Formats: sequence, C-alpha cells, structure tokens
Amino acid sequence: MINVSNLHKSFGPVKAVQGISFEARDGEVTGLLGPNGAGKTTTLRMLYSLLPPDQGEIRIDGKDPVRDALAIKRSIGVVPDNRGLYNRMSARENIRYFGELHGMSESGIAERIGQFEILLNMADFMDRRCEGFSQGQRVKVAIARAMVHKPRTVLLDEPSNGLDVMSTRELRKYILTLRGEGHCIILSTHIMQEVAALCDRIVIIAGGRIAAEGTPQALLDRTGCRSLEDAFVNLIGTDEGLLA
Repeated sequence: MINVSNLHKSFGPVKAVQGISFEARDGEVTGLLGPNGAGKTTTLRMLYSLLPPDQGEIRIDGKDPVRDALAIKRSIGVVPDNRGLYNRMSARENIRYFGELHGMSESGIAERIGQFEILLNMADFMDRRCEGFSQGQRVKVAIARAMVHKPRTVLLDEPSNGLDVMSTRELRKYILTLRGEGHCIILSTHIMQEVAALCDRIVIIAGGRIAAEGTPQALLDRTGCRSLEDAFVNLIGTDEGLLA
C-alpha cells in the first residue's frame, strides 16, 4: 500500500510536483499518466527515495522513504526510466549482484534466475553481456533485477518504452501475474492501450498537479468519452505532449 499526501518538489524556479496526493492499493495496478514533463518520473523518484520531497508525506507499507530509505529500498522493486544496467555484466550477473545486495543466498538467487528464464523468456541471452542488448532484453533484465528479492511493492517507469509487440505482450502478462499475487504496482506510462489492459485505477498528472483520478470506467463516465485517450485529453485540457 502506498499513500502520498500533498507532495511538492521544485528544481530552482521549476515546480515539478505541486501538491500531489493519491493512494495505490495492494493487488491493483495504479496507472500514473500525464504528458511529457508532467511530474510522473519526479514523483516516482521521490517514492523510491532517490529524491527527497520539499513538502508532503509518503508512506509505503507504513514506512517513510525519507527516514527509512534503506528499509524502503529493501522492500520495493524499481524499474527506472533509464534501466540502469551494468553493460559489462551479463544478464545473470546483473540479477545475481542485486540479489546479493539484498542478502539473498546463492541458492535463492539461482532459483529466482531460473524462474525468470521461463517467465520472461530470457534463457537465450541470460549469459550474454548487456552491452548491445535490444530494448526488450534490457527491460527484461531490469524487471528480473528489480524483482529478484520478491518485493511487495513495484514501481515501473514506462517499462514498455521501445518494446516490440511480443515483448510488450510478455511484459503485460507478467504485470498481471504480479497483480494476481497481491503486489502493489505503480505503472507510469503514456500508452493508452497499456492503461486499458492493465490499470485498475488511474492518476492523471498535468503541470505537477492531479488533474483526475479514478477507475478507467469512472473517468470515461466523467468525461462522456468512449476511449481513454479522448478522456485523457479532455481531463488535461490539451493535446500537447500526448503520445498515444
């Protein structure tokens, strides 16, 4: 469970996040939507304690990412927008290294790697160095690395960006599996098909503020629109920055 209350973050004169509040529940996928520069990534970085908020409170399963940064890092899984892989390591080495950082045993890490080889179809490139990987391969390694310690809370920053159709299908299937296992998932995305396929609730951010939130059907009913893309444009009041 994630609770965010009155969150603010500025970078000099730029007010990236201005009073954001929302809740993300266990066993649900909460979509974080917004045009480019809306404040989605800044919000996620505050959630996983990379950035301290200027004002407001965050609680992840009751823990504060500012005061309990190490505990938060141990209890969540993060797939950042830049993926952050070690290119000189193989996929297996990347995953193993993060398992070791979380204090896992060698046998536990090996078991998890074997599971990811099947779940994410990684066997063909597990022992190749990550340098030169396709976008789909990089995302799979980033997800396996983030999930190796079985975190309850998962933060995904545009994980399907640049993926082909088959990799996107595999990713969506895995996210739905995590939801079915009771994980709390926040998915930052600008792809409306992804939102329709995965999200139980939607939080729309525009200009660093909450423009709307609710279930997909509630947002359609509120706007009178027939598609989430049209509802999104209606709620933020502009086509600018929309990538369908």
